[in-house]
Amino acid sequence: MSLSNLDSLRYFLPEGIVALTILLVLGADGISRGRRGGLNAAVAIAGMVAALAAAVTQIGMPSTFLFMGMLAFDPFGVFFRVFFLAVGVVVVLVAHPYRELSREFTGESYAMLLGVVMGMMLLATSTNLLMIYLALEMVSLPSYLLTGILRRDSKSSEAGLKYVLFGAAASGCMVYGMSLFYGMTGTLDLVELRNALAVTDVPGSALMVATAFVLAGFGFKISMVPFHMWSPDVYEGASTPVTAFLSVAPKAAGIAVLLRFCLSGLATAQDGAYRAFYGLDWPFLLAVLSAVTMTLGNLAAIRQENVKRMLAYSSIAHAGYLLMGAVLLSTEGIKAITFYLVVYGLMNLGAFLVVIAMSADGRRETFADYRGLGWRMPLLAVPMAIFMFSLVGLPPFAGFVGKVYLFKAVVARDMWWLALIGVLNSVVSLVYYARIVKTMFLDEPGESPLPLPRVPWMHVALIVALAIPTFVFGFRFGWLDRVSSYSLQILSGS
Repeated sequence: MSLSNLDSLRYFLPEGIVALTILLVLGADGISRGRRGGLNAAVAIAGMVAALAAAVTQIGMPSTFLFMGMLAFDPFGVFFRVFFLAVGVVVVLVAHPYRELSREFTGESYAMLLGVVMGMMLLATSTNLLMIYLALEMVSLPSYLLTGILRRDSKSSEAGLKYVLFGAAASGCMVYGMSLFYGMTGTLDLVELRNALAVTDVPGSALMVATAFVLAGFGFKISMVPFHMWSPDVYEGASTPVTAFLSVAPKAAGIAVLLRFCLSGLATAQDGAYRAFYGLDWPFLLAVLSAVTMTLGNLAAIRQENVKRMLAYSSIAHAGYLLMGAVLLSTEGIKAITFYLVVYGLMNLGAFLVVIAMSADGRRETFADYRGLGWRMPLLAVPMAIFMFSLVGLPPFAGFVGKVYLFKAVVARDMWWLALIGVLNSVVSLVYYARIVKTMFLDEPGESPLPLPRVPWMHVALIVALAIPTFVFGFRFGWLDRVSSYSLQILSGS
């Protein structure tokens, strides 16, 4: 059942609040012109918190299609709405007191950030190819501007330009793939596309080509090989709060739309399991890409001397881990992905927050800058060690439980080879994650160490707030398991 535009509005309340907040932020920017922008940040945070509350109150509402089938309202979409808004609140809290952004992060910048959040909310719920494209561009275009927002920094400008060029190429490939699907089925709706493919004798090779082109757009967002090449340079050149945002939220949005596209449009559902169309073995294609992505990301991260570049390659590897759940064609795979996304958000945002704190009054991004930090500033070093060990997947941290969920789901589907590659890559990742812990706690600061950064209290509070659940979820994860179980239902029509 598809609701009319008017009847859909009550389900669209969180997005409506974010849209209104964008207008209010621009108005507040006019009022606070020439000031530090605290009013802009306060309005942005208040708006996202209100949208977050509205999204939480929608839990348990019946699933349905909105706006004549353009969007879906289901537990899967509600989960990602809440996730994006929570990440947005954390990033705004970090960005406001950050010295590097004090001049550049004006009302327009907060409006762009809110625009990305709204675009991701739409992307995770889109059930129409045209809507998917528009939502993806709504995520991408403000992201390009946020990446190059440091106008006086040549690295930031270079990062913004590279992001635009790679994004334009990926979008072009995706639109071409969508045009092929439309030519083969005569529809842009995912449910109708699936039904048409089920009864139409379309060559498997044509379907695979169209699918590969569409995956280019999604792969660009999640830094999947071979669409990953922008990530290291963009992550290093962009302001660190922007990098932290890009490493978590758009990646989760790309995973969400990838799952919805593949499971609603390219597979049939029955009793909690999915079956890919005969002649279109996209699960195997994703499995190969998953293995290559995690391997390349981990091997490239070993050689890095810049912590931001190391975390960039690390995020590529984690995209490979997340893709493992997408190939399983089962609710266990979806649950493993949503569980790991929450854990990944906690530990990756936390790691970037430590990098942000180290750069609070000047860039300290190399491994050498972290020498002896464990004894000079344990309030940063201890949480950083927690995040690093959790990213590896060592017990008793949340990352270990998240990887157990992923590997268990993969093994249950008899894909031992993919699980083995995942385990071996986790072992490889220990090399560079443990290196920064060794640098902080075992290396001497040097003869003339840099002075300790003056870290805003907000950053310290957020780092501790993220480190605690990263540790606690390692042995008390029942609540997170229930949250992941709620997100299993993807509305795919009849």
